[in-house]
Amino acid sequence: MSVVVDVLERPIYTMSQVDRLLGLPHGTARRWIDGYSRRGREYRPIVRQSPTREDLVTWGEFVETRLLSEFRDAGVPIINMRPAIEALRAQTASRYPLAHSASLLTPMGKELVKRIQDEVHLNQELRLVVLRNGQYMLTPPAELYVNAMEFNDDGEAVRMLPDPDFPEVVLDPFRAFGEPAVRSVPTEVIAEQVRAGDPEELVAELYDLPLEHVRAAVLFEQRHSA
Repeated sequence: MSVVVDVLERPIYTMSQVDRLLGLPHGTARRWIDGYSRRGREYRPIVRQSPTREDLVTWGEFVETRLLSEFRDAGVPIINMRPAIEALRAQTASRYPLAHSASLLTPMGKELVKRIQDEVHLNQELRLVVLRNGQYMLTPPAELYVNAMEFNDDGEAVRMLPDPDFPEVVLDPFRAFGEPAVRSVPTEVIAEQVRAGDPEELVAELYDLPLEHVRAAVLFEQRHSA
């Protein structure tokens, strides 16, 4: 009897892979996802409800970490976002509330997020939703996150664009082991063949890909492997 695993619960990456794929400094994913200790003080995780010391990261955890990464340069410790995420979990009864479109793409979801932000006095720099001219609007980091995600009919985040400049390249937990890929071909594989001297046209024919997909894969790897 096969067991169907919810896409958000699918273990897909290690902590170091999350750092690499999201362009985070080494160790950042582990601190955000599983918590850490410093100078005798324990800092609880932001993404997980409690520390597990598990190195494997689920797709839902990865997606929520992507959202946190959009706020990384805000100048305010990301740990300050934890009370808002905890309250949102409780209100929505969801383990991954920020990996569901209902939280950020529906009027009711935006209103709930705004109310929780106010209740926990979340720093302005870390807010996802603001009230402007009588309408609930996403802040720029939250909008970047939403635009990078593809949601299924159940509202779950199922695919991610790692770089908006290359819409052909996606991260999909069910393809290419979650690595950046065009269709199901890892961009690293394509770029390696081109670097080895294979013409882009030959690589496109080999993998039955449009030539522009091959070129996008090569440019993507040049930018993100530097």
